[in-house]
Amino acid sequence: SKKAWMKARFADGLVFKKGDVRGKVFIEYIPAEKAWCPIIAEEYMFINCLWVSGQYKGQGISNKLLNECIIYSKNKGKKGLVILSSDKKRSYLTDKKYLIHKGFLIADRAEPYYELLYLPFKDGESKPSFKSCAKEGKIDEMGFVLYYSNQCPFTAKYVPLVEEIAKSMNINMQVKKYETKEEAQNSPTPFTTYSLFYNGEFITNDILSEKKFIKILEENQDYSKVEV
Repeated sequence: SKKAWMKARFADGLVFKKGDVRGKVFIEYIPAEKAWCPIIAEEYMFINCLWVSGQYKGQGISNKLLNECIIYSKNKGKKGLVILSSDKKRSYLTDKKYLIHKGFLIADRAEPYYELLYLPFKDGESKPSFKSCAKEGKIDEMGFVLYYSNQCPFTAKYVPLVEEIAKSMNINMQVKKYETKEEAQNSPTPFTTYSLFYNGEFITNDILSEKKFIKILEENQDYSKVEV
């Protein structure tokens, strides 16, 4: 579960800060060397998740959480912050427009749409990068391959759902769970929470519901319409 995953990460320096409201508003960060992400970012702080539910957007809560992270990271002697984003607004990835507005710079890119952004605390700091294993968005295995971890609470619910659908339709699907940071740091794709591949090509990082998964099946294989 997400709670168990977090509990095990606190020893690695994970910080979880909730906003001063009842809804889902929080920031989660960890020293980049311990991040479950295939990056090279020594002495940076990696923001694992910055989540502000819709009703709380536009109230300055993201800014407050980010500022607390900056202060904490500076006090820990970090070079800056690093975060995973994308070319445009996408599910489960922090909005690039917001990050650029806050002074973040693009450090690196990975196929098909990932961007690594960083906020150096001083000029001339080394630029973080993706590891080469995560750059191409390709794997060798054929069929559907789903990589995931317990970094997000939704995977515990939705991964078994798509497994069941694949099984019921006799679809070849491998499910690979990251159990350690070393596994995640050598991932074939930057987003280690959830990544679906088909015939070696990256498909999506969106944590799929039944309907979304069936739509992908229809787009990628010659399946007749399936009712959910």
